[in-house]
Amino acid sequence: MAIRTIITGDDPVLNKACHPVTKFDGKLADLLDDMRETLTQANGVGLAAPQVGILRRVVLVVNGEGEMLELVNPEILAQKGEQDGLEGCLSVPGMWGYVKRPEWVRVKAQDRNGNWFETEGTGLTARCFCHELAHLDGHLYTELCEKLYTSEELDQMMEEQEADR
Repeated sequence: MAIRTIITGDDPVLNKACHPVTKFDGKLADLLDDMRETLTQANGVGLAAPQVGILRRVVLVVNGEGEMLELVNPEILAQKGEQDGLEGCLSVPGMWGYVKRPEWVRVKAQDRNGNWFETEGTGLTARCFCHELAHLDGHLYTELCEKLYTSEELDQMMEEQEADR
């Protein structure tokens, strides 16, 4: 296993659509293992293959129970409700924005061996599913928010909210 470099900024790979995974082999297992180690080291809750320079439909999402889900060729089957919350991204470090996402999402995907399964999540997990699957089509959360905030601006906003209470 190895920690891979997370692509940041305006790198064009972040805006490209990914290809489906067709071979469920050692190379895919290595990618998933490396992504797991990279995500853990970065202390994130989701990572998509294009964020490490691989244009394949592969994502990892940490669900509400703290399990790291491996999703190969994922697709959203259903979604309900709405939530508006802050999002950040390992590929857009130090920036945050408010994004509307569904409150509940159901996803169909394959595991590292090619077996299909379904999973679902609410709140942050639903947000992560949508955020990471958007990466697979070359989209970033920054396209969905009106304004981006730096960490400093976010800290100031939180302090002001605390003072108002």
